[in-house]
Amino acid sequence: MTKPSPLKKKPAPKKPAAPPQAAAAFDKILPEIEALSPDRLIAINLDIPRVVSQVLGVLPGLLALRSAIAEHVPTHDVALLDRLEAYALAAWYAHLAWLSSGGAENALKPLLAEAAPLRENLLSDAEALARRGLLDADTVAEIRAGLGHIDMANDLVALSALFTASWAEVANKTAATEEEVRRAGEIGPQLLAALGVREHGKGPGPTEAADRRARAFSLLVHAYDQTRRAVAYLRWDEEDADTIAPSLYKGRTGRATAHSDTAAAPGDEAPAEPAAPGAATPAAPNGTATPAALNGAAAPAVPGAAPNGAAPAGETSPPASAASASRSQGSAAQANAPAETSRMR
Repeated sequence: MTKPSPLKKKPAPKKPAAPPQAAAAFDKILPEIEALSPDRLIAINLDIPRVVSQVLGVLPGLLALRSAIAEHVPTHDVALLDRLEAYALAAWYAHLAWLSSGGAENALKPLLAEAAPLRENLLSDAEALARRGLLDADTVAEIRAGLGHIDMANDLVALSALFTASWAEVANKTAATEEEVRRAGEIGPQLLAALGVREHGKGPGPTEAADRRARAFSLLVHAYDQTRRAVAYLRWDEEDADTIAPSLYKGRTGRATAHSDTAAAPGDEAPAEPAAPGAATPAAPNGTATPAALNGAAAPAVPGAAPNGAAPAGETSPPASAASASRSQGSAAQANAPAETSRMR
């Protein structure tokens, strides 16, 4: 069979979309969220912002393989890849809505005071690493372009994810600390939630928001997991499947099974078995978790990382509040000052 072209550049995490785009994706996916069977829910043992940032970062490379997957892996449901971006943004929106349901507006001022210098410090460190070829320069430049509070929040998420994804390579070459990286992942989503609450008030109650969050997260992880299996089959000989579609659990302790990204305590895992790439059954459900404290410890987020810790619990649903406003393009960290906030349903 014709070999797909080799991977030219390692994908880097991307910052999540602004709340308006995320809200539109959530509305699009809402019927699937509401129809998802409870036995397909996956425990939220990953940082949702980091996961979203990672998926958005690798998405262009996955879409480049779409035709090859459709041709050579006919049993795979390629529609999962087509909806992957919508699933990621819907999960991001549901996460922000869940944060908003906890009264995040009271923390707005202190969050802004902490976010600005943290963004600038991490961004300066990222630029130094990018000049040495240790971080993706285009991604860092996109983050620097961010303006306003919404961009600041998204920039922090992106920076946290970016550092986390390459932490093994840069840890001893930067002044940035693991605590700063983790904290950036926590503050970003909390800041967006607080901006949304200030603008629109609280949305759905914590229970509904948590349920939708869990469902949106499960849809995203399942779709990505299945796509990884197809990529592993397609790229078996090239041995670059884990670069094109890295495990969502990379960097965590333990090992995952060879065919499922949602296994219990996964870490760096071997490429998925190529044997049954297409119609895999969803990962065994681990139940839903209950909302964790907004300030709970989070694992350093990789692109778009961490508001609630590495193994957040608590689940889904967007409130009628969450930051909105347009941005003049940037990526994930801190910034200046234009309009902000968007409605969270």
